[in-house]
Amino acid sequence: MRIVTWNINSVNSRIDRLIAWLEKHQPDVVALQELKCTTEAFPYEAVRNAGYEAAVLGDGRWNGVAILSRVGLADVKMNLDDSPLFDSSLEPRAIAATCNGVRVWSVYVPNGREVGHAHFSYKLEWLAALKKTAERELAESSLPYAIIGDFNVAPRDEDVWDIADFAGATHVTEEERAAVKSLETLGLAEVMPRALKGEPFTFWDYRALMFQKAMGMRIDLIYANREFGTKVTDAWIDRDERKIKGGSDHAPVVVDLSL
Repeated sequence: MRIVTWNINSVNSRIDRLIAWLEKHQPDVVALQELKCTTEAFPYEAVRNAGYEAAVLGDGRWNGVAILSRVGLADVKMNLDDSPLFDSSLEPRAIAATCNGVRVWSVYVPNGREVGHAHFSYKLEWLAALKKTAERELAESSLPYAIIGDFNVAPRDEDVWDIADFAGATHVTEEERAAVKSLETLGLAEVMPRALKGEPFTFWDYRALMFQKAMGMRIDLIYANREFGTKVTDAWIDRDERKIKGGSDHAPVVVDLSL
């Protein structure tokens, strides 16, 4: 079983790239983030023609998440338990489904903007709600379980091109890293992709030739329980997709399971 997480950075703008990637790599489940479309405006027909069902949550702004599956979509859940609001709005940042007996969450963690900003506090509150939701679900089921997506957190110093350049910035603070690492208290562990070309990065900003300069970040993560983790046969980052002109600024992260 092949499961993928990919911040697509506007699914309608990149639907041709998505369909081509599905045809080439034949994933069973794809968690998408940053749809930038409403639930109704998602390209269902193109995805359906490629052989996938879709569970979608979007409001047309810079958020939005989805799960595509060719092995079934059951027990779909929209949003976290007690999800915090930002500017009185419930943002579409989390969706879950059970696909062929595997429980998958697609998450798009808030960016945080700046340390001390209200959005930074919201980010920490959101991660606390994610942990609370996972704790409840893990207590109720023994299925293979994974939270995958754009966490907007680099867990280790080596997950950014130069930690000195991030002094005082978001994505690498102790508070953010601790909030993500606290998922491990639930029995979840990170599935580490093998680094390609000597780097582990999954995101490279479009500006200043950052991809070409290897100035990236590893912020697209997979946290899984033991039932999931023991079935992993490979995990890798598709850097080649990031190279393509007009592609997303994130690369797909792929994990293969033997069920």
